[in-house]
Amino acid sequence: MFILDVIFPFGVAIICCLWLLWDLRRENRRAAARQLAVRQSLLPASLSAAHTSSPSHDTMSDVRKQAWDEIPVEELNPLIGRRFISSERMMLAHVYLKQGAVVPAHDHHNEQFTYILSGALRFWIGEHADNPGDTYIDVKAGEVLVIPGMVRHRAEALEDTLDVDVFDPPRQDWLDGSDAYLRTTR
Repeated sequence: MFILDVIFPFGVAIICCLWLLWDLRRENRRAAARQLAVRQSLLPASLSAAHTSSPSHDTMSDVRKQAWDEIPVEELNPLIGRRFISSERMMLAHVYLKQGAVVPAHDHHNEQFTYILSGALRFWIGEHADNPGDTYIDVKAGEVLVIPGMVRHRAEALEDTLDVDVFDPPRQDWLDGSDAYLRTTR
């Protein structure tokens, strides 16, 4: 009775897990083969053979893991700091704003997502960015503001705020430090 009640179901569960692992490995091999075929179809024929025969090329070399705590906070002014991670096509940033911090009116060609993790920001968009008044958007914890490229915007921290900004493509002015508008207190 013990064998039928305990051992048999346990053995069946182990067999099912092993089959699922085998099937997953098989599907991963198929996906890798499809990915390689797509990459080869995008390369000119003269490069395709060299690309596939090169043992040094490894798509995993582009993969990296980063902990936010390993990145020093860049203090832009006494009220605003940031950390960011950038790849070839995207940038992800933590922006730390103390209550009252102002991000002056600006625009950039980059698309931007601003996701508020804690706190709240008030945004003035378009013509209202240069003359802030009663037309604004408040973005609070758990909310996201999507800002298309070349849309002028200004922000003010209504309380101490941590926001996550995503840019496509990466902000060149952040990479090279030419973002003077953020480095002054207003």
